[in-house]
Amino acid sequence: MSTGKRVVIIGGVAAGPKTAARLRRLDPAADITIVEKGAFLSYAGCGLPYYVSGVVGEQKHLMATPQGLVRDAAFFRKMMNVTVLTHTEATRIDREGRQVEVRSAEGARWLDYDVLVLATGVKPIVPRLPGIELPNVFILRRVEDAEAMKALLAGEGAKNAVVIGGGLIGVEVAEALVARGCRVAVVEMLPQFLPILDPEMALLVQRHIEAKGVRVLTSTTAERIEGAGRVEAVVAGGQRLPADLVLVAIGVRPNSDLARSAGLEVGPTGGIRVNAAMQTSDPNIYAVGDCAEDRHLVTGAPCFVSNGATANKQGRVAANQIAGFADPFPGIVGSAICKVFDYAVARTGLTERQAREAGFEPVAAIAPGPDKPHYYPGAKLLILKLIADRATRRLLGAQAVGPGDAARRIDVAATALAAGMTVDQVAHLDLCYAPPYSPPLDNLITAANVLRNKLDGHLHGISPIEVKAKIDARDDFVFLDVRTPAEHDAVRIPGSTLIPLGALRERLGELPRDKQIVAFCAISLRGYSAERILRAAGFDNVHVMDGGVAAWPYEKASRQ
Repeated sequence: MSTGKRVVIIGGVAAGPKTAARLRRLDPAADITIVEKGAFLSYAGCGLPYYVSGVVGEQKHLMATPQGLVRDAAFFRKMMNVTVLTHTEATRIDREGRQVEVRSAEGARWLDYDVLVLATGVKPIVPRLPGIELPNVFILRRVEDAEAMKALLAGEGAKNAVVIGGGLIGVEVAEALVARGCRVAVVEMLPQFLPILDPEMALLVQRHIEAKGVRVLTSTTAERIEGAGRVEAVVAGGQRLPADLVLVAIGVRPNSDLARSAGLEVGPTGGIRVNAAMQTSDPNIYAVGDCAEDRHLVTGAPCFVSNGATANKQGRVAANQIAGFADPFPGIVGSAICKVFDYAVARTGLTERQAREAGFEPVAAIAPGPDKPHYYPGAKLLILKLIADRATRRLLGAQAVGPGDAARRIDVAATALAAGMTVDQVAHLDLCYAPPYSPPLDNLITAANVLRNKLDGHLHGISPIEVKAKIDARDDFVFLDVRTPAEHDAVRIPGSTLIPLGALRERLGELPRDKQIVAFCAISLRGYSAERILRAAGFDNVHVMDGGVAAWPYEKASRQ
């Protein structure tokens, strides 16, 4: 179907160029113009930390096709017959006249449109912090920001760096700065690091990044940035942290200012309200990517999750609709993954806190294990957490931490969430198995079975955080390690009592029946067996510590 419509797209990073490319393939006669405030088009913003670190060697790789063609204005003009106006800002929309005002170095002018597409992305949240205007304080959103950071690291050098914000960007840049030889401190205002995870999973990542030399300060507020002519330190929580470079990464919000000023509806998240076709409250105006409000498939509620993959999918949906092909966008489940040194950190769906806030009664299980059979070379630990609703047994969320293959398991979980599957259905998925790729029962299926045992009342779990609180409060309970003596000698959790599982039936008399018993092992599979033995013997206050030693995010004792 050829429409010949005049289509103006505001924003040239991800969703905008995707809309243009798809629309051109469907409609050779459309008059398409992209308006981009910056200098660069269609670049991989998520690749910027890896450009800073040097993993991505050249700037052009961030904006090139797989064949090596750089997606600049000339590329869009020659390859797609799309006009691109860089260094040009859209400042006003005249909905009645179907015009958008743009400004550049040459002045202001109006562009006529039949269809307008807003792909204005996000704005970084910039705190009102004294000293934030000092040189060498960065907010990593654009290619230009990455170039400035690289120039500092390569030129004057930076021995000390402070990252304000412990979210995804903060973590990825912390790793990049360590790779460039910096001593790095991460300052996070919230009580936990990486708030996309539940606390016990986030603690595992925090311990890992600390082991790599990064200092992490949680529940700590940055108070000011100090320096004479350039940054010298960050004062946070009463401490003075030396800094030659500061990254501010406390979050982003939808860039919906242009839409709001034009009278378009904006949702409770601050994103532009759209329907499944990505149309705004004005059917001639679309919004795609991070500026648009999403719908969460688990809760059905509006949500905002900045994600380049979603932006590209929504650009395709909008182009299809403009060209006359219905292709509704159903919503998202909030999947995310990042690399933290040699760990993968991933999540999808809801955390336990989010599930409770949404009105569910969440039940969770933690299941560590190798991502391949233990005997196969290259098997790596993966710690999975699944969350389900007690009443319906519907899967609500999944999280993964560790050096193992997290992406595969979280992608399967995301598919299950989109399909509204129960944890029982997940447990019976027909997944691939061969020793080079997976255990006979995949990690996700094992985690689902652990969760089913909890839902069915066979397993009574307690989280590592709850156990640590009991230890700190000096509660009178038995912390029962059922591993072998050799395992206990090599690595043990302070305060635990060793009775190997094989000897447990013979030594039941050593355990008090009037106290809580919390059993565990390496991954708590034997801990589960211990609970079944103890309950069969009449012990009625027995729990299993979720995840065992592998998921214990606190200090462990080891034989030197």
